[in-house]
Amino acid sequence: MPRYRLTIEYDGRPYKGFQAQGDLPTVQGCLERAVAAFSGETIRLQAAGRTDTGVHAMGQVVHIDLEKDWKPEVVRNALNAHLVPEPIAVLDVEVAVGDWHARFSATERRYLYRILNRPARAALDFGRVWHARKPLDAEAMHAAAQVLVGHHDFTTFRDLQCQAKSPVKTLDLARVSRVGEEVHLEFASRSFLHRQVRSMTGTLAEVGIGRWTAAGVKAALEARDRRACGPVAPSDGLYLMSVGYAAVNVSK
Repeated sequence: MPRYRLTIEYDGRPYKGFQAQGDLPTVQGCLERAVAAFSGETIRLQAAGRTDTGVHAMGQVVHIDLEKDWKPEVVRNALNAHLVPEPIAVLDVEVAVGDWHARFSATERRYLYRILNRPARAALDFGRVWHARKPLDAEAMHAAAQVLVGHHDFTTFRDLQCQAKSPVKTLDLARVSRVGEEVHLEFASRSFLHRQVRSMTGTLAEVGIGRWTAAGVKAALEARDRRACGPVAPSDGLYLMSVGYAAVNVSK
């Protein structure tokens, strides 16, 4: 039974998150129906991560196991045809080798958060950026973000509904930069807690407008208390950018 690795992108706005939830519109549900439409098989795909309602992806990775040995380009083209008009696209399909798994083989998840920082709201990117009217000091935000890098107990930045066994994670990258009218926040880790990125982003935005300092972020982290967290950023500006793996373990 061949296993196929799919790299996909999607606009998260129409969906109640990635994970299938009965009759609710989800990314997983759309993908599994597309698989059934072209192959006749009912499958349950596995994903590198479950994005929340309204969260987008440019490089989500999933795998599917099919009975028939299809050429990767046939799988890609057939899925894209059956996904119309959903805002979901299969960018690439490869055949996985050995015991490769979309979730358990992942060594890094990388997220981008986009903040539109100008007086006027977004028109073309409405629902795809967080609009912040007050000027943000990206350099101050970046300096404060370095407090979060490393191996820490991230209870402060963990959603109360998080089901992870431990709040301890290693944040490998936290970078804030200004790109024209936008402020971009990039985070990379092997795994994240539920809403950790949005929680960290909202707190760092408070630094950007001058309400918080880097010392305040450090104190919040060390408090290990959800009540010490700043406002949680909305889902609009969050993107799963890519998923990294230690070995290729795929073939075209």
